[in-house]
Amino acid sequence: MPNIDLILGADHGRKRPVRTEPTQRRSTQRLDALLDAAADIVDEQGFERLTTQMVAERAGASIGTVYRYFPDRVAVLHALRERSVRRFRERVADAMERAELDDWWDVIDVALDVCTDLYRSEPGFSVVHAAERETSEDGEPEFAHRMSRLIAHEFGIEDQPELRFRLGIAIELGETMIHRAFTRDPAGDARYLDESKRIVRDYLAEHFGALRATHAA
Repeated sequence: MPNIDLILGADHGRKRPVRTEPTQRRSTQRLDALLDAAADIVDEQGFERLTTQMVAERAGASIGTVYRYFPDRVAVLHALRERSVRRFRERVADAMERAELDDWWDVIDVALDVCTDLYRSEPGFSVVHAAERETSEDGEPEFAHRMSRLIAHEFGIEDQPELRFRLGIAIELGETMIHRAFTRDPAGDARYLDESKRIVRDYLAEHFGALRATHAA
């Protein structure tokens, strides 16, 4: 079984855009309802047009309730993206627990499939593409670090800056192609989805081969 903690990680100390952290079930449900409303608006009208007033009206809440959690529309979008990213990581971890990871490509394949599934099933998931990526100290995407640690742990490829750099590029390529697939067709343009996997696999196969050779030497 893969070490899925390497995907989920620990996000202690991360700054959240929510003004008040919900501590009770009712407050948590209210926050989720606001984000659900925002997600529906993003899918229907795009994130550019979202306003706090629209969120309040869609959720059947007062504008004061919205401002209790979010100072402005940007904070709403950040919170929606954070929730979507968390659900993505949880789904990747769940999928990897069930998957047989025989090769490094299986790890990437699972992540791309989950991304595609969430574009279909998770309202507002497109905001993940629109927002700035969460990065680590070296400037590479945080998820690239998590994937690098998992691949290193499972397949003996050294977790090094070059691997994280290549995975960061692969993540950008794959997610951009998947986003484009759902821009062209709400169900996901199959040609773009197929090409996303081919392009990412070809790119990584070339560089993983070099990394493995260097590691073996």
